[in-house]
Amino acid sequence: MIDRATVDRIMAATNIVDVVGEFVTLRKAGTNYKGLCPFHDDKTPSFMVSPARQICKCFACGEGGNAVNFLMKHEQITYPEALRWLAKKYNIEIEERELTDDERREQSERESMFIVNEWASQYFHDVLKNNVDGQAIGKQYFRSRGIRDDIIEKFRLGFALTKRDAMAQEARRKGFKDEFLLKTGLCYQPNQSSTTQPPTPITQLVDRFAGRAIFPWLNVSGKVVAFGGRKLDAATKGVQQKYVNSPDSEIYHKERELYGIFQAKKAIVKEDCVYMVEGYTDVIAMHQCGVENVVANSGTALSVHQIKLLHRFTQNIVLLYDGDEAGIHAAMRGTDMLLSEGMNIKVLLLPDGDDPDSFSRKHTAQQLKEYIEQHQTDFIEFKTNLLLKDVKDPIKRAEAVNSIVRSVSVIPDQMVREAYIKDCVHRLGINERTLVTQVNKFVAEKGREDMRDNAATPDAGSGDNASPAPAVQTAPAGIGLSSTKGRNIEQMLMKTVIKYGDVVIYDDVEDEDGNHFSMNIAQFVAYDFGNDGLTFAEPVYNRMLQEAVEHSADKDFKTEEYFLKHHDPEVSQMAVELAVERHQLSRIFVKEPTRDNLRTTVEHLLIDYRGDILNQRIEELNRQMKNAGNDMELLKPIYEEFEKARQMRNTLVQKVGRDING
Repeated sequence: MIDRATVDRIMAATNIVDVVGEFVTLRKAGTNYKGLCPFHDDKTPSFMVSPARQICKCFACGEGGNAVNFLMKHEQITYPEALRWLAKKYNIEIEERELTDDERREQSERESMFIVNEWASQYFHDVLKNNVDGQAIGKQYFRSRGIRDDIIEKFRLGFALTKRDAMAQEARRKGFKDEFLLKTGLCYQPNQSSTTQPPTPITQLVDRFAGRAIFPWLNVSGKVVAFGGRKLDAATKGVQQKYVNSPDSEIYHKERELYGIFQAKKAIVKEDCVYMVEGYTDVIAMHQCGVENVVANSGTALSVHQIKLLHRFTQNIVLLYDGDEAGIHAAMRGTDMLLSEGMNIKVLLLPDGDDPDSFSRKHTAQQLKEYIEQHQTDFIEFKTNLLLKDVKDPIKRAEAVNSIVRSVSVIPDQMVREAYIKDCVHRLGINERTLVTQVNKFVAEKGREDMRDNAATPDAGSGDNASPAPAVQTAPAGIGLSSTKGRNIEQMLMKTVIKYGDVVIYDDVEDEDGNHFSMNIAQFVAYDFGNDGLTFAEPVYNRMLQEAVEHSADKDFKTEEYFLKHHDPEVSQMAVELAVERHQLSRIFVKEPTRDNLRTTVEHLLIDYRGDILNQRIEELNRQMKNAGNDMELLKPIYEEFEKARQMRNTLVQKVGRDING
């Protein structure tokens, strides 16, 4: 773990113009620099770099941050990897905290496993290229699949000799320990059922992939974590399992990895979309056709870990499968999980009999791209066509509609959910109120399930990370964000905290004990929120506000400088998004607001924020009363809460002497 003092030294030595300049051609523009944005298809220079503030920002696509943020996004590396990249560039020795004996042993084992896997990948690749059998058998197989030599190099494809211990013997000659050949799953012992059990005294090792074409799995950082081995065509007759994959290990967990992610990550970011296919050769064939933003889950069900990995690069995914029953099932089984993680889904089933591999080999790159663009459909259309086609029975139709509506209900963004409900009204011909009621029912069921799950976990809501009290007692915290206005107010409040949070707006505040103190903007917002149990709906805003308050007493503390250089990349990137506007990286002079203006602005924003929360709650209670119909038992508590919220809103209106409904 890199200690904080070392991080500070790295950040102090870093020159963002030098860092960005290694990847982007920059030219001087006043006191700043500008160039073509590397994160979207930029035609005119819109990517600005400020040496004074040590930040960059694209005013077309919005990407930006400090040097660490830039490297993480551009090179698709982790925060520690970005720090090490900078440390190497500026010749800074990294001092990491002392590891415990267990941590040191675990780290050593992991590093040894990576080293063994890297060697094995090079070994298999060298056999394919230079060994007589590798060329005659392995290379001939790849050529029969139409795979070019440049793609073989790109994916580091290989071949394992048919002799059952050929690789094991070579590994021993190179000095690699049997322990790590077993732990990585490259080898196994006869009659040894599990790599997790202590091995019996080693006399014989068997190559797991003997006689197979080799597909190395590279993780997002480019390290070899596992292998897939395919029996060659002549050996697959009557064999159900054509592929053998590495078993789970300390460095490889099947549900956390995606084949092709390392080769695809930059294209995914550039295209802002990823294609999900089923197998190794599907990924490789599409790359060969010029479509590089593609990964495979290799026949396993999609996991939350895999979806979160993809979400780092894009929220748009196209499920690209063959049109047979297995392909349809594969497309269906991951839909709800993808939706619940905030992904936008389209589905494309290829003509029956074709998979992405065979289809791409029959078509040019242009034809493949055009077909994908013209035939992909959103998940509602896909599911509607699949489940309701030729369905006449009303019971079966109701079940199909419920399945579609349940999928809509897992979408976390309320505005997206409402857009899909309107789409369902059009496609399904069902009354909107009926659909809304059913969606709310499914959402409530999910909420109850989550509460039961949380209740089963001791102390889930206690400790330093416990959620604050709800917002205004008539509504959950952050409900105002369901409207565009609410999100805008929240953003404006946090912009003010970032840019001017250290500015004192009250000189002489007296507490209940008669103590006198001054209060800056960050402290005032936190104090005002605390009075009513309000919180921001955006979690990172709450963290930033808390830190601003905690550091307010520090000498020469400046909120903007602190957050722009923050050690947490999520915080620093958010600070750039909030604090930097086009004129601030230009030569235009903008007059800073006075202290009185800032105080008035913050007070009005806080009142508007409360007003929006109340308006949203009143609208929701109105809908609930309509849905309750004449059921007085349901209506009474809803109406009481409605009246309470309305009175609170009226009080706010009287307080500021203006309408807060706008």
